Amino acid sequence: MSSGPEETKPVRPAILLVEDEAHLGRAIKLNLELEGFDVVLAVDGKGALNALVRSEPYAAIILDVQLPDTDGFILCSRFRESGLFTPVIMLTVRSRPEDRVRGLEAGADDYLTKPFEISELLARVRAQLRRQVWARVEPRGEPEAGRVLRFGEAVVDLDTHVAEVGGAQIALTALEFELLAYFARHSGRVLSRNELLGEVWGLTGRQETRTVDNFVARLRKHFEVDPAEPVHFLSHRGAGYRFEFGPAKTKQRHSMTKP
Repeated sequence: MSSGPEETKPVRPAILLVEDEAHLGRAIKLNLELEGFDVVLAVDGKGALNALVRSEPYAAIILDVQLPDTDGFILCSRFRESGLFTPVIMLTVRSRPEDRVRGLEAGADDYLTKPFEISELLARVRAQLRRQVWARVEPRGEPEAGRVLRFGEAVVDLDTHVAEVGGAQIALTALEFELLAYFARHSGRVLSRNELLGEVWGLTGRQETRTVDNFVARLRKHFEVDPAEPVHFLSHRGAGYRFEFGPAKTKQRHSMTKP
């Protein structure tokens, strides 16, 4: 006798864990599974790339920097260059600021130094998943004033983390959203690289890095009609960058003088 339709089991978010230290890998995997995640464990870069060939996407990737067959920074860069925007949390024994910067430049969303508490890693994973949920939420009703950015052909909802250009949705990383939001809050003002590193990345002091330049280049690629001739994300040589919602005045004057 049928007892009615079978209940659908909730889908467990999948995590790709890339860690070659056997003891640590097993401990992280067990704790993630106890938290309700499905975990695929890879012990090297080749295994990680093979594990990515699956029909269902991963909710997050936990990536060790020092792997036996490759560098985690290089692997993360390959992810981003291939169009994979799954959140990446990097694990490393390297604690120098320049190493963290290198991870961020490679496209990582978070960076955790060994040794660490498992509870902290779990908290960071949950934080990344919350950002992914926000990105999938459809806007309801009228958005709060100032929370939707409109410039050029772009419409960006800062509450839901949904970005569209010309009506087509585009994928942005969490840090790209945060940088864009900071630019928008300070539109019209020249922002130094050190200010942006401190306010968006949490890096204090003077850093020798092209992190800001690389991220601005990515925003230009997403939003500018011609990234080589930007009208929204403008450079000020030796000073930093300025964001404008509309075309720069020099561009407007130029267009007005056309016959």
